[in-house]
Amino acid sequence: MIRALLPALVNAVAIVIGSSAGLLLGKGISQRFKTILFFSVGLATLGIGIRMIIGANNFLVVLFSMVLGGLIGEWLNIEEKLKAFGDRIQEGDFSTGFVMASLLFLVGPMTIVGSITAGLKGDGEIIYTKSILDFISSIVLSSTYGLGVMLSALSVLVVQGGITLLSGSLNFLTKPEYLNDLVGVGGLLVLGIGLRILEIKDTKVGNFLPALFVSPLLSFLAVALQK
Repeated sequence: MIRALLPALVNAVAIVIGSSAGLLLGKGISQRFKTILFFSVGLATLGIGIRMIIGANNFLVVLFSMVLGGLIGEWLNIEEKLKAFGDRIQEGDFSTGFVMASLLFLVGPMTIVGSITAGLKGDGEIIYTKSILDFISSIVLSSTYGLGVMLSALSVLVVQGGITLLSGSLNFLTKPEYLNDLVGVGGLLVLGIGLRILEIKDTKVGNFLPALFVSPLLSFLAVALQK
């Protein structure tokens, strides 16, 4: 079990180290260079989101997942609760950085497939690769949003570790009929994060998190109706 959880731990440590570097470097980087670095992450995030969306099997599943998930998230007021959690520690950019970084580091396909692979096969290669990407992103994000990005390491450890431990029950999510639409939903969330980073639209991305749970249910119904 400890070996299976090692990739999630490494990923969390990579974010902590990257955030620490970003906090130190951020003090010595002029604002115009920070802006360029920030825009580069925002544009890259948009690109990642679009690529994830293109691979969806059934866009109706993606659409209704976002609609139903968004309604549930708005009812539960998830975004505000996440911000409130961050604000208990420190106000301002801290909570924003925590929410944005947590979502960015967790909604991609590498989180799901990598964690399940680590749990079932003891192979952490996917998560180790993800750790490098998260390390780079955390440097840039923490230079602007501060310690909140570092706290997202806890979210990564809990969620990825949880998926790893439950990998036997969640193995069905690696099947294309489930994974592709789930990744498509995640792509829309990532797209929302990109718009937020670029300050184009302050989307309440956190309120759409339930869509990630709705998607497999709708994919199951879609597959059942096709038989």
